[in-house]
Amino acid sequence: MNRDDDVEVVEREACFRGFYQLDRLHLRHRLFAGDTGKLISRELFVRHDAVCVLPYDPQRDCVVLIEQFRVGALDKSVNPWLIELVAGRIDKDEQPEEVARREAVEEAGLELAELWPLTQYYPSPGGSDERVHLYVGRCDSRGAGGVHGLEEEGEDIRVLVWSLDEALAALDDGRIDNAASIIALQWLALNRDKLRERWT
Repeated sequence: MNRDDDVEVVEREACFRGFYQLDRLHLRHRLFAGDTGKLISRELFVRHDAVCVLPYDPQRDCVVLIEQFRVGALDKSVNPWLIELVAGRIDKDEQPEEVARREAVEEAGLELAELWPLTQYYPSPGGSDERVHLYVGRCDSRGAGGVHGLEEEGEDIRVLVWSLDEALAALDDGRIDNAASIIALQWLALNRDKLRERWT
């Protein structure tokens, strides 16, 4: 099946326009049985695509993570300050690699060397069109730390330098509980030796 032949968008309404966008789509799509289904309505959270990068220091076997307040965790978590990867939205005419490098400087005060692309994925395709580009970035973690972020964006970001083993322990005990961080750290756990051999 493909979008052009098997989906008919009858109407697309703009429900909200702000920092984010919400659309309502009225559509029909081909069913697995072969015929076309009935008209359905779906709300779509329209977002810029995003980049997430896990800064990794292969010399010290450390990762650089960030901690910041997240409103999405406010009602469902005792601690809405989440431990995450460096991340940012892709603006028009930007390449994902550019965003990874820019955000590493803004959020963690880090210059990244090589970038290793891990994957691209939809974090929540049932209601959002956002696609995430995920990387591991080589860094020198010596001197990393402090509080960073853009004041004009209300960012208050604490930088954490942890051994990879400490970060994996935080996965196990639930302190790290967001998708991009889980995916990147599990990938690094599986590929640590290969990456250290290549980057040292």
